[in-house]
Amino acid sequence: MKFIKVNKLAALLFIGALTIGFTSCDNDDDNTPDQNAVYAQEDQMGRPAVNTVFVQGARKDVFNVTIPSQMGAAFGQEIQDRLLALNAGYTTNALGLDAATFSGVLATDVLTVSLTGTTTFFDGVNVLTGRTLSDDVISTELLLIFGGPDGTANPGLTDDHVDGNDKAFLSTFPYLASPW
Repeated sequence: MKFIKVNKLAALLFIGALTIGFTSCDNDDDNTPDQNAVYAQEDQMGRPAVNTVFVQGARKDVFNVTIPSQMGAAFGQEIQDRLLALNAGYTTNALGLDAATFSGVLATDVLTVSLTGTTTFFDGVNVLTGRTLSDDVISTELLLIFGGPDGTANPGLTDDHVDGNDKAFLSTFPYLASPW
């Protein structure tokens, strides 16, 4: 019987916490950032899956709040070690990057954007010049990790076989496909 009472108490405390959390929201509709608010960075996703695949355990949270200019020093070796554990035969990738250089690129989790050229994650010519909704980021990352110098090594590991979105993207803002 005590076990049930504890569960009921825990449920009430949880519901109370949710209520407090939701009722403290700012109902201001003018979309002006609150200059007095304290904001916390929770995640970085300039290059998807880098943290998920290459950073271990509790360090994932540290990665998410590390300033990009400090990421290479803090995570470069860890990412390189994991890269070589995943692909012991890694020499260079389709970009011509050796393990140390590629790990440095991966460690700096920012989305670089070309303001004058093609915007793409990787199209065979343009590299990390941005990202469009239709860019197959995961397959590109798999190709760069497992594909070797010309992208043809380990063909079973270089593509996620998800070749498009399940619904067409919109041609106007917000561009994302409507949910099912």
